[in-house]
This record gives sequence, C-alpha cells and structure tokens, in this order.
Amino acid sequence: MTKSFAPIKSIVIVGGGSAGWMTAAALSDSVGDSCNITLVESEVIGTVGVGEATIPPIRHFNHRLGIAEDTFVRETSGSYKLGIQFVDWTRLGHSYFHPFGQHGAEFDHVPFYHYWMREHLAGRVTGSIDAFSMAWAMASAGKFTHPVQDRRLIQSTFDYAYHFDAGLYAQFLRRFAEERGVRRVEGRVTDVKLHPESGVIESVALEDGQSIDAEFFVDCSGFRGLLIEDALKAGYENWQHWLPCDRAIAAPCEKTGDMLPYTRSTAKSAGWQWRIPLQHRTGNGYVHCSSFVDEGEATEALVSSLDGTLVAEPRTLRFVTGRRRSFWKKNCVAIGLSAGFMEPLESTSLHLIQYGILRLIALFPDSEMSPLLADEYNAQTTAEYERIRDFLILHYNATERDDSELWRYCANMEIPDSLRYKIDHFRNYGLLIAREGELFNNPSWIAVYLGQNVTPRRAPALAEMRNAMPVSDRFKAISTAMRNAVAAMPSHEAFVQEHCRSTHQ
Repeated sequence: MTKSFAPIKSIVIVGGGSAGWMTAAALSDSVGDSCNITLVESEVIGTVGVGEATIPPIRHFNHRLGIAEDTFVRETSGSYKLGIQFVDWTRLGHSYFHPFGQHGAEFDHVPFYHYWMREHLAGRVTGSIDAFSMAWAMASAGKFTHPVQDRRLIQSTFDYAYHFDAGLYAQFLRRFAEERGVRRVEGRVTDVKLHPESGVIESVALEDGQSIDAEFFVDCSGFRGLLIEDALKAGYENWQHWLPCDRAIAAPCEKTGDMLPYTRSTAKSAGWQWRIPLQHRTGNGYVHCSSFVDEGEATEALVSSLDGTLVAEPRTLRFVTGRRRSFWKKNCVAIGLSAGFMEPLESTSLHLIQYGILRLIALFPDSEMSPLLADEYNAQTTAEYERIRDFLILHYNATERDDSELWRYCANMEIPDSLRYKIDHFRNYGLLIAREGELFNNPSWIAVYLGQNVTPRRAPALAEMRNAMPVSDRFKAISTAMRNAVAAMPSHEAFVQEHCRSTHQ
C-alpha cells in the first residue's frame, strides 16, 4: 500500500524586505487557501533596501503574479533598463556596454559575433561591438520603447529590465500578499526552538513573548541568517579572495535631468560606483574593499562625485561575498541575503531571490520533508551561485589597470578553474562555453570579454570558411536599420511619463 503524506498547512517567513515579501507573494499565489502563511518582521530592524537595478527575468516573476507592468513601474517609482555601462574597468578613460539582448542580427547559421570577430581581427571593422547593439543604440540616445515580436525586425533584438525603489517594491508586494491571506506579525525574533531529536525548527519566539510555530520556515532575515545559520549551522563559503569588496556605501541624491535607461558602473581605485536612475531620485553607491580604503575616504569619494544634492545621509552596508553551504536544511530554506551575497555588480540580487523562490515552489515539500528535495534544491542553487560568481570575477580579473592595490591584486589573482576553462576557449578559438541553465548567456560574456580586452587569437573556424557571404553589406544594413529604428522611438523620459508616471514624485 502506498503511504500518503499530508500537505504542509503552515509556513513562517522570518524577515520582510524584498526577499520576504517576494516570497510571501509568490507562495500565497501558489498555495492558495490551503496553507497558512505568516511573515514576521520588525520595523525597528528595517531592511537593506536601496535603489535596485534588475535583469530581464524579473519581468517573468511579475507576470507570473499577474502584476501589470505599468502599475508596477508607477508604484515603485521605477524606470527602464537596457543594460549596464562599465566605465574605467578595462583602463582609465575606457567604457563599454553590457546590453540586454543580442549584438547585431543573425543572417546566416554562423552566429553574428563570429563574423564580427573575423572582420575585426582582420581590420575590416573598427571600433567596439557596442556599435551593433540595439540596446546600446537606444541607451546612448536616451530612447526607450518595448521590443517587437517580429523576429525579422531589428527592434526585436533587445531586451529590458527595470530600476526601482526596493522599499516601495516591498510595500507593493506586501499589499499583494496580504490581499491573498498572508498574515504579518510585527516583532523581533529572539529565539528559535528546535526539535530535540530531529533538529527541525518547531517555532520562533518573539521579543514580546509570542511563539509562532509552523511546519516549514523561510529565512529572509538578511546577512545574519537567523534560522539557517544561527539555529541550523548551515555554514558559509567565503569568496572574498576572488571578490574582495566587503563594503557598500549608499547615498541617494536628487534627480538631475532626464533619466538614463541604463545602469552605470564606474570603477574606482578601491572598488566601483553605481548610478541607478529612478523617477523621484538617483540611487548611488560605492562598493569597495575596506583593506584598500577607509570608510571616511570612500564616503567622501562617493559624495563628491554625485550629480545631485544628497537626499539622505550615506549609510554603510557590510558584507562577505559567498554562499551558505546548505540553502535548504531540515525544514528551512534561506532566501535572499540569508542565502548568500553576490555583490550588485551585475544586478543579480533580486534574481537570486526570484529563482530561490521559484525553485522552492518547483520542489515544494509535503509533511514527509524528504531530504532528496533539499539535496536537489542545494545542488541547483549552488550551481547558479558559482556560475554568477565566475561572471563577476571576470570583470575584476580581466583588467589592464595597475594604478591601485585593488586592481593589481585582481589582475594577478588565481581564478576558479571553471572560469579559466571558459577564458582559455575564448582566447584561443573565440568560442563561448556555456552550461545548461546559465543565467548570463552568450551576449553577456561577449560584452565583457571584448569590453575588457580579452581578445581571441582567431575567429571561430566556420566564419573563416564562409568567404562568399556578403558580410560587409549585411553589417551596413544592420547599422542603417538600427539608426532608423532609434530615430523613431520616444525618449525614455517621455515613455515613462506617458505610461507609468510615479505618484512618489
């Protein structure tokens, strides 16, 4: 006789912010009325939330919840993002663009970038591959509109994400989740009770004496990892030897001029500075390594570079880049900063939250709480963190800068074998090596490789064999189509004002 296991009837989420309320919204949407969901958060503790930059998969998360894009952007004082401009990463005075979407347009079964490398290495094409990015053509002109579905048109070759206020997003999702039955409890967790034999979490105790029990717990408590680490001792894998920055100073300023439809990342002597344009302000921050600059100097460097007046005092976030050794242990899953921290260089923070949640939903347990589910969750999540880690390390390691201690260290550090293998293939053969489930696909790697002067010795072999293809004519046609398409688009500022003007001006 097959044994049946009862479905889970209660879930407690510890911690609010983006991680907590994204989890609450998605779980309440998925489990419906069959499970009680309680979220515990403390207004005294607060959240890390600053201006957020995202990557395109966030659109699918909102769509899954039935959230209309115009409503979401309006409620979060958001704007649109076509990619990231990297300034001074390769060398001082140099910049390149990591676009959302492809380079060029495909006109043969040999990929466009293979032909571009062939022509570039032969000296028949000069300049950067950015010139063939539809996203950069729009971004540099300050334009935005949605991509079209017709794959024959150049306007289909770009993608987009958002900038938005993380605090407003959490508030928006809180309303969404509470409308679907999520119960919010105000309070600070002071103790976690474990079963004396199995070691599973039985309940959490609050400062006011309340005790809240559940069958399953989600740790969204931030860097501390109140459940996954303090109570369950999951362990932490430190990656600071590859990603040495350990501080971020955030300093919002007044909006000046029209919003740029992209994030800007500017390399500094001891780290890098972000600029994220929102409708009501501009988010800024300096991610840096405390071994190479003290907090006072870093704060002064950030504030002196702002293009608007400060609207809040700078605040410092301390972190250790890395991940939990187990993301799911016993009856607890860590989501967000409690799971690990990948510095915000490629805007992956909300993505890791999103896919942690979706992975939990896909592997959702019943009362048996099978360890096989935790094993698969941990394996998939570990692979995702490590692949993102390697992409971030590439930015630091592939540099020509030697003007400061940080950049000399990064240029000469040992890198993971998995990243070295990819770089070797690209340097020798112009080939991109990707694994199933990679978050950053070929255009992303091409942008950073070529943008940071990781140049292949030769173009891929097939491109060298197809000499009859009129590549020069195709390149000219693509350039003309891009120029004409961008000229017909509205400005980013005008698009936002027409479709999703914020109420938080």
